[in-house]
Amino acid sequence: MTSALLEVKGLKTWLGDSDNPLRAVDGIDFTIQRGQTFALLGESGCGKSMTALSLLRLNPHPASRILAGQIYLAGQDLLTLSEADMRHIRGRRIAMIFQEPQSSLNPVLSVGDQIGECLQWHFNLSGDKLRSRIISLLESVGIPDPEQRIKEYPHQLSGGMKQRVVIAMALAGEPELLIADEPTTALDVTIQAQILDLLKQIQRDTGMAILLISHDLAVVAQVADYVAVMYAGQIVESASRSQFFEHYQHPYTKKLFAALPTEQKRDQRLSVIKGNVPVLTQEFTGCRFVERCEQVMECCESNVPQWHEQQNHGVRCHLFDSEKSVEQSIVQQAINSSPLSEVLPADRLVLDVKSLKVHFPIHKGLFQRVVGHVRAVDDVSLSLRQAETVALVGESGCGKTTVGKGILQLVPVTSGEVNYQGQILNKLSERELKQHRSALQIIFQDPFASMNPRMTITQIIEEGMSTKHLGKDVAARSKRVDDLLDRVGLRPEHKHRYPHEFSGGQRQRICIARALAAEPEIIICDEPTSALDVSVQAQILNLLREIQHEFGLSFLFITHNISVVNYLAHRVAVMYLGRIVEQGDRDEVLNSPKHPYTQALLAAVPELDEDKQRSVIRLSGELPSPANPPKGCHFHQRCPKAMPVCSEQYPTQTELSQTHEVRCFLYEEYEHGSTDAT
Repeated sequence: MTSALLEVKGLKTWLGDSDNPLRAVDGIDFTIQRGQTFALLGESGCGKSMTALSLLRLNPHPASRILAGQIYLAGQDLLTLSEADMRHIRGRRIAMIFQEPQSSLNPVLSVGDQIGECLQWHFNLSGDKLRSRIISLLESVGIPDPEQRIKEYPHQLSGGMKQRVVIAMALAGEPELLIADEPTTALDVTIQAQILDLLKQIQRDTGMAILLISHDLAVVAQVADYVAVMYAGQIVESASRSQFFEHYQHPYTKKLFAALPTEQKRDQRLSVIKGNVPVLTQEFTGCRFVERCEQVMECCESNVPQWHEQQNHGVRCHLFDSEKSVEQSIVQQAINSSPLSEVLPADRLVLDVKSLKVHFPIHKGLFQRVVGHVRAVDDVSLSLRQAETVALVGESGCGKTTVGKGILQLVPVTSGEVNYQGQILNKLSERELKQHRSALQIIFQDPFASMNPRMTITQIIEEGMSTKHLGKDVAARSKRVDDLLDRVGLRPEHKHRYPHEFSGGQRQRICIARALAAEPEIIICDEPTSALDVSVQAQILNLLREIQHEFGLSFLFITHNISVVNYLAHRVAVMYLGRIVEQGDRDEVLNSPKHPYTQALLAAVPELDEDKQRSVIRLSGELPSPANPPKGCHFHQRCPKAMPVCSEQYPTQTELSQTHEVRCFLYEEYEHGSTDAT
């Protein structure tokens, strides 16, 4: 045995019965050194999370079993231990941060009780010693006022705070190995930066190793020491971080990089990986990537590729059976691109929102009297031209989604105007508003939750059709459904299926087809790619670009993914605590941000290229409550450039150019040329 902390050899974890097993993990080998961050990359369904669960011998399925292999933790084979012995390994020597903090926390137990469970089991702590250790753990993960937080329940915490509690629970046992399964997937970039910095700091302080499971290449580039790419239950490439990002070699890895939206690809379709991860119940006789690969050779279908390793860079691919084939693959990859003209907005204004306010009343007491308001949207103004994409960005809880719902009149508007082609939508009766419903559509963040599971795809899409065009003509409606499915890249025969029979990317395509069925002019896209793999995200972004070009659609794109904004948007509006603090053309806002919040937001975005990474701006505290916003500028309590005036009054809007506006006292005299604030 070596001095490595963890060694995995020939691990196979299969699910289901022995006659038709699902080969979730099918013979993988890797090593994690002490103090190292080892990243496992790949699409959903490739076996990453099952690998992590196998290390802890946690079987999510009654019929799942580790069929073969060895798992050595500091020389001890975990697969030979009894279940009783494994209970002393879990949480103590190996701990895990699960992907969704809300589902991994018990809603009926306080934060203190949940952290205390691990301390009581592994260290037999109680009383004041237990309380003191819980408070110390909460302090170590940056949770303010830990004495109060230990009494609170998960629903009282923000997403970032919940993730910090989960990290505190994982650290309670002082583990040698921490498994982090997509720990930042659903978090804002500012919270993501805090969590990643926290993990690195704890790693430096304790010397623990980290197994990071992710599909975010930029996050991996920022924190990993060693990278492995997993596909269909096997590792297909592995190397040190520098080798991997400078010389990635496997066709699958190249496709993952090509699918990333970047500023340089604005005039191109993003590269997509055709098809899906193969069904793992089959017994493979050749390369598992063969049906999706554009560099297939005759041997790929009949021979299983061998592992090729040179200078600690390993690849499982037939292209590396000879030097000649490698040269051919590089040429073929270089010519694999597809131009796409960027859609230019027209001058025609289709939507004009002025001073929009959406306040939700707070009721208390026996008679449910109104004692206050949640100022979810508090004086927002923006416009949208034909064939234009305006990105609305900001942290969770700042009111982005409520802006979209307010525009569509899905929530009552407190004041302001939503002007659609001369009609003030929030002044119309329900009957008058119904005439405009088909022109304004929405694509929700969670496609599965936004579809009726009891309805077929035909019924779901027909729901959005305008009956004034097709009436009761069944044949015409059926043809329209077929055409729409074909337009979004699905086969017409899919229309008789139900939502649960589709992947996440396919469900989002169905929701886009449903929106198109109403022949809209404006589509509000609410985080439509946030939970998708980069390959599926590329398919959806390509589709949105294509239908915008074809139909002249306008998009209000709500997101926290800045790389998507850089690729897709024409203009950007940055929102903080119910108000837009900066807006302008894409290049003005992203390349020359003026508001301190915008600067902090963009600085938190991880970059693949270390030379392009901005210095992260640390924001103090949490996002204030919209029920009790701070006096003055809402951002002043967290702003590194705050001045005395910031706590006294809210800044007025300053025009930096004809298209660039900001609300900040640093620029209030900009128009008169008496400040050079940057």
